[in-house]
Amino acid sequence: MTTISSSIENPLKRLARFGQSIWLDYIRRSLMTSGELRRLVEQDGLGGMTSNPSIFEKAIAGGEEYGDFLAQLRADNTLDAKAIYERLAIRDI
Repeated sequence: MTTISSSIENPLKRLARFGQSIWLDYIRRSLMTSGELRRLVEQDGLGGMTSNPSIFEKAIAGGEEYGDFLAQLRADNTLDAKAIYERLAIRDI
C-alpha cells in the first residue's frame, strides 16, 4: 500500500468521519513483524483485523513465514494438529 501525500486526505480516515471503521480481513505474519500493520493503523486509519480458520490456513500455506515455528511445534510429539493450530493462532491472531 502506498503512503498518501499529506495534502490529500486519506480515504480510510475520511470514512471514519462518517462512523465507518475499516477492518482488514486478512493475516500474514510479516504484516505484523515488519511494522506494516502498525503503519496501516497509525497512518492509514485501519480500524482492526479479523481472521478465521480459512484465512489463517491461507496464510500458513501461502509461504514460508510459518515454517520455522511449525517445525518446532511438530517436534513436540505431545501436540496433535488441533494443539499445533491453537499455538499458531494464539501467537498471531
